[in-house]
Amino acid sequence: MDKPLWMWAGFFGVVVALLVFDLGLLHRKERDISVRDSLLLSVGYIAVALCFGFAVMHYIGLKAGKDFFTGYFVEESLSMDNILVMSMVFSHFMIPRRYQHRVLFWGILGVVLLRGAMIGLGVLLIERFHVVLYLFGAFLVVTGLRMLFLPEYQKTMEENKILAWLRRRIPVTASLHGKQFFAYENMKRKATPLLLVLLFIELVDIVFAVDSVPAVFAITTDSFVVYTSNIFAILGLRALYFALAAMLHRFAYLKYALSLVLVFIGGKIFLAPHISSGWSLAVTLALLLGGIGVSLYKTR
Repeated sequence: MDKPLWMWAGFFGVVVALLVFDLGLLHRKERDISVRDSLLLSVGYIAVALCFGFAVMHYIGLKAGKDFFTGYFVEESLSMDNILVMSMVFSHFMIPRRYQHRVLFWGILGVVLLRGAMIGLGVLLIERFHVVLYLFGAFLVVTGLRMLFLPEYQKTMEENKILAWLRRRIPVTASLHGKQFFAYENMKRKATPLLLVLLFIELVDIVFAVDSVPAVFAITTDSFVVYTSNIFAILGLRALYFALAAMLHRFAYLKYALSLVLVFIGGKIFLAPHISSGWSLAVTLALLLGGIGVSLYKTR
């Protein structure tokens, strides 16, 4: 760890407090999450993330703070596709809205661990083989260009290979059993569709992390900034899920802005001495806000 223990302890303390407040107080009872509740909860998560970013700026430095905000906004935007997949899998298994929050909550705990492992591996590779950073940059540029020019094919859930792989290996009950992840059927203990959805979302997050983690490493190699910006973005976006899932069609043109962001951030690795953290944050925000603005105007 390249930062004092108290910084890491403070970060994990904030995350644990948010999760306890979320599940232990706000959603202690299973209930449908309204769009209003989702927006209010998201505002709280975003406010905490912004405060944490300013704390990073104060204790670590101005550059680290700008890198945190850039990574936060990039990760938040790249996770929009994740929202689409979660919406599709919830619909496919007909998971009631009152149970969806439970899946998303426990999914967060898995993401905290999985992202930590992936970021730790990324730091190790970059320290041992600096050329990996340039490979990340080239990968982001290619990914951005593919998003920009290649048509997108959306598979149905029945065609999804991850879901098919899980079904072959995990015995699943024919129907839901309330909020339970396991239940007995024909005298045998089986997973319920709720657990299958949770595992699917965790595996899909690993797939999406292949894009998002290199993107943040292209902004900074500070493991503390990379990890904290990732986790805060995911916390905020999953809180916003119930509002975004109902209006994803309004962000139809955001993918073009995201593709340009990936090309810019990937190219930044090769032009690092000429592009400051302030310019990176400004260009990233301009592209993302432009994409959101055009989307909302075109789909008004």
